[in-house]
Amino acid sequence: MGIDLALVWAVIILFGILMYVIMDGFDLGIGILFPFFKEEHDRNVMMNTVAPVWDGNETWLVLGGAGLLAAFPLAYAVILHAFMLPLIFMLLGLIFRGVAFEFRFKAHETGRHWWDKAFIFGSVCATFFQGVTLGGFIQGIPVVDGNYTGGTLGWLTPFSVFTGLGLLVAYGLLGSTWLVLKTHGELHDRMRSLARPLTWTLLGVIVIISIWTPLTHPDIAQRWFSLPNLFWFAPVPILVALTAWYLLRCLGREPHGGPFILTLVLIFLGYSGLGISVWPNIIPPDISIWQASGPPQSQGFTLVGALLIIPMILGYTGWSYYVFRGKVSVDDGYH
Repeated sequence: MGIDLALVWAVIILFGILMYVIMDGFDLGIGILFPFFKEEHDRNVMMNTVAPVWDGNETWLVLGGAGLLAAFPLAYAVILHAFMLPLIFMLLGLIFRGVAFEFRFKAHETGRHWWDKAFIFGSVCATFFQGVTLGGFIQGIPVVDGNYTGGTLGWLTPFSVFTGLGLLVAYGLLGSTWLVLKTHGELHDRMRSLARPLTWTLLGVIVIISIWTPLTHPDIAQRWFSLPNLFWFAPVPILVALTAWYLLRCLGREPHGGPFILTLVLIFLGYSGLGISVWPNIIPPDISIWQASGPPQSQGFTLVGALLIIPMILGYTGWSYYVFRGKVSVDDGYH
């Protein structure tokens, strides 16, 4: 029995996207939270918590895109065609965020506020259009004979806009709980207070999307609510409720790492729910990973490289986070 290369590559791409959402999500979240903190020393600490690691986090986005091209060229072509504009806006946001990140530390105090604004704009823009792309993807992509048949603005719908706003909340919660982990004193306490309403808001977003999606997509409703699927998938919403409850309880104490870990669990459960809704279609609503699969020779050749590179990425990522572990303060840096 041979290896199902399409399935292996689907798992790799899903893993890469999840790692990107988790690891780039909290530093984008810091940019989203910037407008709530006006003091220069607070903003310096917030940026210093991710300064050593932020650019490496985007490696996972490159892995996901390159893997899609190598393993599922049809999906790569259709998805890029369908979401060309939001992906361009997302990349522009990432460019603004990256340039602002580097130049802010070198700017004079009189001009630093411009780079702060660019950092906020880049973070919000990149996050919002990631969410819009996700929403458009869940809604489905019209394809005839392997070609995208929708319009230039086919991705722009009330649902996709809502998912864009929802992702802002999710990344904001990731950023706040990351700063609960990495800071102390007044900034730590303010982040803990901010994380509580963000948790409630994200829980509301999850509930709305969980209702909206099956109401507008009968095939997704059939998948979730038919028997025996209902019994298999019921743990996902139950675990979401339990995780959110424990996160709120943890924030009411003297938390450090707990809220961030619980937020990661909440993000993973939401990601799993979306995966259940569309699997195994890589171009919703009806083109599966096997239908969009590239030649086995190409998948096998690139898989060798992926299996060599992914452990290296995990290794240097883990090492960098280990080296820069601990709290960050204005005067002392890491300690």
